[in-house]
Amino acid sequence: MKIITSKEKDFFEVISLINNAKEKALLSVNKELITLYWNVGKYVSNKIKKAEWGEGVIDNLANYITLKNPEIKGFNRRGLFRMRQFYETYRENQKLSPLVRQLSWSNHLLILSKTKSMEEKEFYIFLSIKERYSKDKQEQTKQIM
Repeated sequence: MKIITSKEKDFFEVISLINNAKEKALLSVNKELITLYWNVGKYVSNKIKKAEWGEGVIDNLANYITLKNPEIKGFNRRGLFRMRQFYETYRENQKLSPLVRQLSWSNHLLILSKTKSMEEKEFYIFLSIKERYSKDKQEQTKQIM
């Protein structure tokens, strides 16, 4: 049986502080990233809805982003369509739209691609938040069902 010294307890406390701060920072970054994807999806959706843009403009936008900022990833044609789908799926859902910022983008992509009804989406969003699912754990749960 190992005896924990006072100094080890102190060191453990510092490590706990570091880990808690790292987790909060990651959650904050994730929230901002999801907000960005929501806003880009909203912008694209509104432009197309108002007939200011046609569907083909998304390709042009993706190419423009790549040309002007080649270091930015995820804003290709597929990514922009997913952002639009993300926004359009949840924009009118008063229950889910405030919760979407609590999940990672990979969780959202999995939920959007594997579910059909809004009830299924709601179930997996609530379950993922409650159980703090990572994408991998969520994928395992989806395979069971």
